[in-house]
Amino acid sequence: MPTKDFSDMVLVYTYKITPRLRYIMKHIFKRMLHTDVDLTTRVEDFIAHSGPKMSYAKQPLQSEFFIRSNDLLFDDGISDIEIKVSDWEGVPCFFPCTEKSVLPFDIFAASFYLISRYEEYLPHVKDEHGRYPSEESLAGRNGFLETPVVDIWALRLWAALQERFPEMNAPKRSFRFTPIVDVPVLFRYRKKGILRTLGGTFVDLSKFRFREFFRRYAVLLGIKPDPNNVFDELTALHKRNNVEALYFFLLADYSHYDKNISVYKPVVKTLVKSVADYSIVSLLASYRSFSDLDLLKKERRRLINFINRPVKRVRHRFNRIQIPETYRAVVEAEFNEDYTMGYSDRVGFRAGTCTPFYFYDISFEEQLPVLINPVAVIYSALYQYQNIKRAREKMKSIRKEISEVGGDFNIVFSNEVLNFTEYNSMTSLYQEMVSETE
Repeated sequence: MPTKDFSDMVLVYTYKITPRLRYIMKHIFKRMLHTDVDLTTRVEDFIAHSGPKMSYAKQPLQSEFFIRSNDLLFDDGISDIEIKVSDWEGVPCFFPCTEKSVLPFDIFAASFYLISRYEEYLPHVKDEHGRYPSEESLAGRNGFLETPVVDIWALRLWAALQERFPEMNAPKRSFRFTPIVDVPVLFRYRKKGILRTLGGTFVDLSKFRFREFFRRYAVLLGIKPDPNNVFDELTALHKRNNVEALYFFLLADYSHYDKNISVYKPVVKTLVKSVADYSIVSLLASYRSFSDLDLLKKERRRLINFINRPVKRVRHRFNRIQIPETYRAVVEAEFNEDYTMGYSDRVGFRAGTCTPFYFYDISFEEQLPVLINPVAVIYSALYQYQNIKRAREKMKSIRKEISEVGGDFNIVFSNEVLNFTEYNSMTSLYQEMVSETE
């Protein structure tokens, strides 16, 4: 049966259609370039197609738009691939092609390698929290972590196609900014209970932290507001700048790494519901739920009961991801969006992109129904710059990179570092980012 012939549809000829190939073609053309794409193994259908088309194989059929294929998208499982990064007019690339190829590298295999997090399936040494270290990554080792290479590649591919097929419409990509606020601890001093308050007081005095001691009791006596309770100020800031923020609340039972106040206190439910009246509220999954699916489901149900609406988004405490187990658990717990794809110690693009993508599970060679929203900046990564000026410059640089490709600029801050009661450099930086127009 002949392939449907749409003027804006790109037809791709290949000798074999695999789940990996179908996944990455659909992502690049449909999600990134907003263009229909179809695959065929029939030479006669390819020749008959009158619209834009390209071949993806080892050799071109004739003189068509041709990209030489690497074996990666036709393989199964994981193997340790030796990769040499080269330069393509100022942009890093890998999986080089022969001269017959229109592009000097296999854009589809390289994009799949980064977006699937292929390298995170390979043996590696994890950090103290079981996380994949940024310095282990191909991007980290080769100096392109701060460049959304997949987005740049896609736009250059489009430019090359448009040169061959001038009738193609330009892709409609638009910059989008989303501030994300983690809420691991609702209050710094209030509602902690007598034992935790006395313990904190003892630590303050034993370490001669007298300023902290006086601040604690000024809050407890009602003289000053609790510095973590920044929600009214944030709501006003976001509304004033017409920005929609996402809040991720930790609703876990107390543990070594999860030290919020008891979720059974009425003030917790009241505060979470009040934020949900103005913004999207989602779950900050606890440290322990990282390896406990039942606990993850329990925390999600708890938030649903608080706000009486579906909870579809999740972030993981301390930005912990185990590929692919974390995303299998996310799907099993009935989330359909994740905001953990980033590094806690480095700004940039963990998956090489600033465009949301569906996670591809290489273990089962299938796309999972969870949309991964890459996070470009997590506040903890900004401390390495030592002063507000350098951190601001880095944030602006990343924002510019994303704006130029029409991507999503997702940043993560925490109510623990945003303080509106006194000057705070993180708060100042956050306010600047929210107030800045493109």
